Amino acid sequence: MATEAAFTTQVPEKDQVTYFCLGIGKFLSLSLKFSNFIRMYWSWCDSLLHFPVNELNKNPVEGFSAGLIDDNDLYRWEVLIIGPPDTLYEGGVFKAHLTFPKDYPLRPPKMKFITEIWHPNVDKNGDVCISILHEPGEDKYGYEKPEERWLPIHTVETIMISVISMLADPNGDSPANVDAAKEWREDRNGEFKRKVARCVRKSQETAFE
Repeated sequence: MATEAAFTTQVPEKDQVTYFCLGIGKFLSLSLKFSNFIRMYWSWCDSLLHFPVNELNKNPVEGFSAGLIDDNDLYRWEVLIIGPPDTLYEGGVFKAHLTFPKDYPLRPPKMKFITEIWHPNVDKNGDVCISILHEPGEDKYGYEKPEERWLPIHTVETIMISVISMLADPNGDSPANVDAAKEWREDRNGEFKRKVARCVRKSQETAFE
């Protein structure tokens, strides 16, 4: 018992209260700093989206236009993509939505075509499936290199350039729409071409609704 007592330090009750208050003070101070950091982080994320909105309005990029669906929401965009010339999609005006995560640019946005489109790399619900929009890091299936997937340096412009390139050159080996990919490989100038032409006509009729 004597040995145990020798190693036991008794803290007076008033000092316990003091230490407790100091601990609470430090905790609140750290919480405030973390809260300020989070506010600064969200403000930085917002600025990354606010700048390209203004820039694209001032200096439009050939092949697409983009803007906010709601002026009060920087995380939801609407884009109009002009079907690239000398492709089956030429003449089409395809509407799509980009939805950015709150931790953008660390993670990629989601892209969904609102206009009906028949394409190997767009599923039947309109969701776009291309490497640049896949979560960053290693591909567990080994099909894609990390540098082909999402990187924080990507912008709305680089995303749209990739999508326009996708329209011009579909990837039938890693399809989101298996039926479209099969037709692309086996009947490109037949059934695939007819379905795309129908989508192009429909897009022209509904582009500015």
